[in-house]
Amino acid sequence: MLTKRIIPCLDIKEGRVVKGVKFLGLRDAGDPVEVAQAYDRQKADELVFLDITASFENRKTLIALVAKIAANIYMPFTVGGGIRDIGDIRDLLNAGADKVSINTAGIKFPGLISDAARKFGSQCIVVAIDAKRQTDKWEVFINGGRTATGQDAVEWAKEVARLGAGEILLTSMDYDGTKDGYDLALTKSISESVSIPVIASGGAGKLEDFYNCFSQTKADACLAASIFHYQEFTVGQVKEYLKEREVAVRI
Repeated sequence: MLTKRIIPCLDIKEGRVVKGVKFLGLRDAGDPVEVAQAYDRQKADELVFLDITASFENRKTLIALVAKIAANIYMPFTVGGGIRDIGDIRDLLNAGADKVSINTAGIKFPGLISDAARKFGSQCIVVAIDAKRQTDKWEVFINGGRTATGQDAVEWAKEVARLGAGEILLTSMDYDGTKDGYDLALTKSISESVSIPVIASGGAGKLEDFYNCFSQTKADACLAASIFHYQEFTVGQVKEYLKEREVAVRI
């Protein structure tokens, strides 16, 4: 049986870990290398690094910082933010990333997803979908949640799977940072619409939230930031809680 994964996320702005609510009101959460090492010690299954202002500021991801983090951890490492072409993906993989996360560029240039999957393998290519509830659908947003696209999130998820992405990182903008629990309706809808793994993100606030996500949706992993950064819970506490409830996790 495949185990469910628990994944801390480092949202990076100006070289620091930050966290906000619904993509706004960012506050400092520490030095990226130190925070990453702490999650490595806690036996997180993976680590996600998102340079959250790179696309909006039209610049590349902080390669030197990526390389420094990669040199100090042993868990799988996914990096996103500011990726625009195959060269950017190659640079990040060469810097130590195991996977890259494509968001804005995937919407603008869908061919990048298929080209990258062919060149580097689907297992390296994660497509991040930032979705916000509209009247009758969830809409995809890009540029760090600043720009609406008109694209239906469920249909886009199906398309990125068809294009060859190996995984979807799904963030509910409505629930992000609220600690009200994951957006189960969104996560369920997308995880049941595709055959590739889906990482649920946005809203974790208590231990039950992880269990509810795994038991009520087909999510393969839960990503969280606030509750880990501010030491409300450790990765180990989440996993022990899930194990007691017969969710398969790697301890």
